[in-house]
Parts: sequence; structure tokens; C-alpha cells
Amino acid sequence: MKARIKITLKQGVLDPQGKAIQNALGALGFDGVEDVRQGKYIEVELSEPDAEKARTQIERMCQQLLANMVIENYSYELEAV
Repeated sequence: MKARIKITLKQGVLDPQGKAIQNALGALGFDGVEDVRQGKYIEVELSEPDAEKARTQIERMCQQLLANMVIENYSYELEAV
């Protein structure tokens, strides 16, 4: 199984990297960019063939290591490979 994990900052959490990207886009002439939020994308390949067990593993990985549960949200998709 392959998991594609997206991690983003929760609403209301300041995003200085997103603000820097927004400012750089404006400096490059990209007008009308009202907000930028940056995040992380992680792919994990698992040897677990059972989808439910793989989901349990991914949930634990996200909650214990990959995402900071205080300031970040995560979502993921599982795909058989």
C-alpha cells in the first residue's frame, strides 16, 4: 500500500513561510494572490496488504510523528501498489 499524506497548518495558525511566498509572488508580478498557506506532502509505502491495518498504521504515524497535532491537520489517501 502507498499512502499519500498532506499536512497543513490549522486555520488561525500563523504561516510565515506562506506569507513569504505570497510576498515573493507579488514581487514577481503575480497580482491578486490574496493568501498562501504552505504545508508538507509525504509518501509512505507499506508492506501491509490489508487496507484497514494500513490505515491504522498511517493514523498512528501521523499522530505520533509526522504531524504536530497542536497546530497541524493531516489527510491521506491509500492506494494499493
